[in-house]
Amino acid sequence: MKLILASASPRRAALLAQIGVVPDAVMPADIDETPRSDEQPRPYVARIAMEKAQAIEADGLILAADTTVAVGRRILGKPNDTAEAAKFLKLLSGRRHKVITSVALRLGDRTWQRTVVTSVKFKRLSAMELAGYLRSNEWQGKAGGYAIQGIGAAFIPSINGSYTNVVGLPLTETANLLQGAGYTVNFDGAVL
Repeated sequence: MKLILASASPRRAALLAQIGVVPDAVMPADIDETPRSDEQPRPYVARIAMEKAQAIEADGLILAADTTVAVGRRILGKPNDTAEAAKFLKLLSGRRHKVITSVALRLGDRTWQRTVVTSVKFKRLSAMELAGYLRSNEWQGKAGGYAIQGIGAAFIPSINGSYTNVVGLPLTETANLLQGAGYTVNFDGAVL
């Protein structure tokens, strides 16, 4: 069965490779990801992941996902610039937040979906840490303005839930969805 990844995220492709899954094609979905008025974070990511899966016109199994960082009801997407990244990181500093990823899988008219929530504790950032992180540019293209798999790991003393969810694709749930849809995940031919 042909697998199409509806994401340009190198992190998602790398996570899939960890379990031996290499998509036959990568076709990023081009949709409007603007949250609706008063939309809660969990329904937001579920809607966006499903819209991405529906937007791809191809034969095969379409795998799409969306990840957001939520502080209460506030959705923190990917910062547009350094100023917005600083604003996000100051908001996260010294508090807990949630990372929510929804994974959608479509085969023809059939769809499957799972949403995963991980609680993340962020340390209080000093002005020097914040300035250094902003200079690193690691915040670019990252929900909430940080990457747990990079320098940002130094700011996270603990998480409660799936680590791979925080990176951008919860592997347990994704593998289960793929297998449930009839896609073979061998786990023995991992591409690392």
